[in-house]
Amino acid sequence: MQAYNFSMSTSTISIDVHLDKDKVPEQITWKADDSLDEAQKARAMMLAFWDGAEKSALRIDLWTKEMMVDEMADFFYQTIMTMADTYSRATHQQELVDDMKKFAKEFYHKFRQSQVKENK
Repeated sequence: MQAYNFSMSTSTISIDVHLDKDKVPEQITWKADDSLDEAQKARAMMLAFWDGAEKSALRIDLWTKEMMVDEMADFFYQTIMTMADTYSRATHQQELVDDMKKFAKEFYHKFRQSQVKENK
């Protein structure tokens, strides 16, 4: 009988949120321990965990004071598109993936239209 030795490796991602005196995020930085790069700055973040026992998503959504509305729209559009790609790889449910991407495009188009109206 052959014995197998599987060693598990771990990777840590650190997220630092610098707050102002009112506890509003001023700066968000993150770094993966296996990366040689310095900590990366971010203006917003969304982090979600799935609790299988409770069948619920646990989320942390933060954004800094500098995050502009147009950046938030870009962030949401790209996040929804990325979620659709992830869902596609996990489920191969192409019709649902197409619906998610269609929604993301409609969302972004409506946002752009609202910006034009505001700037008139």
